Amino acid sequence: MDRERCGVSGGEVAGILVAVFWAILVSFLAVALVRLAQTLKATTKMVADVTEQAVPLLADASETVRSARTQLDRVDAIASDVQEVTSNASALSTTVASTFGGPLVKVAAFGYGVRRAIGRKSEPPAPARRTTVVVGRTVPGTRRRKRKKD
Repeated sequence: MDRERCGVSGGEVAGILVAVFWAILVSFLAVALVRLAQTLKATTKMVADVTEQAVPLLADASETVRSARTQLDRVDAIASDVQEVTSNASALSTTVASTFGGPLVKVAAFGYGVRRAIGRKSEPPAPARRTTVVVGRTVPGTRRRKRKKD
């Protein structure tokens, strides 16, 4: 009798429970999809902002690299010029040394000889050193004098 009064069968209760379960599940999925959509919108906006900022930065970086390349080309040209100047200076130094080196040494030697000859004329001649002959060797005069004192 109780069943007849309520008018609800077990199948109907199970159907209501399944419907409520599906309603809750759909609600959770709807909330998750809304949050996912918000995240995708934020990500899209962030990518657009990064793109707006990255394009000018990449253009500036490209210009800087071109400028650096130009400067490196200039430095390379300067380095090759310096190398050429260095080799020319080395060749010039070798030429000057071979051309003037020998005659300058001869002039210097001649000047030294003249100064020494002039200096000897003004000094009295030094007495010749006497040496004493000892069997098998020659002893300087200063050592000989020391032996005489003994």
